[in-house]
Formats: sequence, C-alpha cells, structure tokens
Amino acid sequence: MASQAELVHLKDDEPLEHVLEVLDADGAVIVEECFSDEVIDQILTELMPYAEKPDSNRTYISPTIAAFFGEHTRHVTGLASKSPTFVAEVLLHPLMLGIADAVLGPNCAGIQVNVAHMLVVGPGAQAQFPHRDEGVWVHMPQPSPEMELSSVTALCDFTKELGATRVVPGSHRWEPDRQPEPHEFADAEMPAGSRVIYLGSTIHGAGTNSTEDQHRPAFHLSYMLGWLRSEENNCLATPPDIARTLPRRAQELLGYDIHYAVDDGGGYLGALDMKIPADMLASGEL
Repeated sequence: MASQAELVHLKDDEPLEHVLEVLDADGAVIVEECFSDEVIDQILTELMPYAEKPDSNRTYISPTIAAFFGEHTRHVTGLASKSPTFVAEVLLHPLMLGIADAVLGPNCAGIQVNVAHMLVVGPGAQAQFPHRDEGVWVHMPQPSPEMELSSVTALCDFTKELGATRVVPGSHRWEPDRQPEPHEFADAEMPAGSRVIYLGSTIHGAGTNSTEDQHRPAFHLSYMLGWLRSEENNCLATPPDIARTLPRRAQELLGYDIHYAVDDGGGYLGALDMKIPADMLASGEL
C-alpha cells in the first residue's frame, strides 16, 4: 500500500521566502508556534461564550451548506467584532499577511478578508467532502490566478482522532476533475498555536472527530483578491461602531478600504459617497 502523504512543518520565524517555496511546491504548509498559550487562552475566553450559545449550532443557508458543516459543529462568525485579541494577534499576523501579499498581490491592488470564523468540531462530526475553497467563485473562468489564501489555526492539539484538517499536497496543480485517492491525503496534525496554510486551489477538508467527548476548536481565516466578493459580508459582520475601534489595517482588510486600481489603468471599488470608508470612520462621518 502507498504511504500516507505528509505536510512540511516550519516555525513561525521561518523566512517568508522559504514558506512561499513550500507553499508553491505543495499547495499547503504547517507553521508551528504562531500563537502562545496565553494568546489562545485569551481568544477562547473572548469567543467560547458565543460557541456555547444555543444558536451557535445554527440553521444554515441551505441543506447543502448545513451538510457541509455538519450537525456536530458549533460555528462563531464575525470574529473581528467579537475578539479584540483575534484582530491584534491573528487577523494582523505579519507572516500570514506577508504570504497573502505575495500570493495574491500580483493580481489585485490590495487584499481583503474573505471569512473569519471559529468552528468547534464536536464528537461524531464526520469528515467534510474534499473541496477547494476557491470553488465559492465557481463562475470564474479557468485557468485563473490564485484567488484565495486560507488557514486553519489549531486552538488545541490537532490529532487525526479529533478531526485534524485533511489536505492533499500537490492538488493545486491538478486538473479540476481529478479526485484524490485515500493515500494522497495528509492529516494536519499539529500542536495548539499552529496553523495549516493552504492555497484556495488546494483540495482539503475537515476530518472525522472519532472521539467520544473531545471538541476541536479552530479558526478558519482566509484572504482573497480585493476585487472579489467575500463569503462573509464583513462590513455588516463588523459594523462601523466596532470597526472604528480597530487598527486602520484591520479596517482595510475588513472591507472599509477601496480597491484602487487606477494606477494600474483600472478604476476603484467600494467607495461611499466618493470617499474611502476608512477615512470616514476616522473623521466621524461613518
């Protein structure tokens, strides 16, 4: 039998160029020691009350989406509006932003957040079907440039039994209709505070939580080309009264900037009253 695929493990202080080399070759990489235990504890303190609410086991947009996340998963959305520590430590993490700028920057005037959610996968949760995150833009003609950079951050030690994310290294170079064989999956087993970072074109999916009483909390955070529409409506998820308390860079990533492509011979997107919304937050107009 063929051996199981594996993912490369690096440290958070690894040079950006090396991380990008692995990501380009494999479509995914695990970066360890991104966040300290103290940071994780603080974020969980801020967010777990939302995960424990009855409506965190939510009704989804459609039966298809409900099946994708499963009935054993608690879901907390709009993290930037609920956790200041998430904004400071995760949303603005310099390595992740450096990777996103390198991967997405050549094809846009600026990046934006696509989605920032916490998912707590409970006992009995079944593995997601293998998918590519860029499939949300299914109408994009192919071939296309990379449209998204995604990550899953482990808020506990990720093991196969807990449902660690399953990734197919190299699948970002496959033809669209090729399906992975079981031995081509790698389990993103990693200690708490690590993150698996993968391209929007890389096949992956959450694993099965086969434990009887353990939950697997994690963040999904992804960035996208700034001219695409995001999965989460971030300006509503983080409304102006909260957004104005955040750092300017966080406001920009959450959609309060404009996508200014005039210098590239294009136009601009996302203005309000012909102004940059982040400027209007600063002036009190918004």
